This record gives sequence, structure tokens and C-alpha cells, in this order.
Amino acid sequence: MKVAISSTGGTFQDQLDPRFGRAAGFIIFDLSSSQAEFIDNQGNQQASKGAGIHAAQNVARAGAEAVITGHIGPKAYAALESGKIEVYHSETKTVREVVEDFRQGRLSRAQGADSAPHWQG
Repeated sequence: MKVAISSTGGTFQDQLDPRFGRAAGFIIFDLSSSQAEFIDNQGNQQASKGAGIHAAQNVARAGAEAVITGHIGPKAYAALESGKIEVYHSETKTVREVVEDFRQGRLSRAQGADSAPHWQG
């Protein structure tokens, strides 16, 4: 299973980025092989709209079956849900701690968006 963690950087020592669509990037971690890759999300950080949907498309293309983030908006949540990608919430910790919390079943699965849309229009 591959998990996408919104991250402030590309290492396991970096912090979970509490934003999904405007996160610095995503660490895609394969729980089976312990392989990881970083997907830069810098292009979405300054987007006037659609950042969450584009981020959802990027993690789906990377093969993620679950996302761990701090907060997620309604359009991003709907995009992930339509792709059958589960969303989990975590507090800001290191990526390593977040992965361990996920493995131990200590993260709560999101039941919907918990953040207002960035762009109303």
C-alpha cells in the first residue's frame, strides 16, 4: 500500500504540512517495500484556484491509496474519494512519526472535508 503524506520537505525528518492542496510536497511511501519518493507540489502553492484538485490528481498518479494530511478542502476531498483514496488526519509531526502512527492505527480516517474552500467563485 502506498501512502501520500503532505510534507514541508522531502525527508522523513521534515514535518507534516498541515495543508493538502498547498503543501510543499508529498512523500509517497510504500508500506510494503519501505521505498519512498518525493513529489514537489510547488506549482500548486501559488495557484489562485484548483490546488487541492491538482494535488489529488498528483497523488493518485503516484499510486497512493491513502493520504495523510492536517486539513483538506471539499473539492480535494471529493477528488480523492472519487479515486477511492482514503484520507487520514494527523497533527504536525515528523513524517517518520506520522508513518508510524498510521502503521499503528493511531490516525483517524476523515469523514469529509474539514477546511473551507480556498477559492469561492
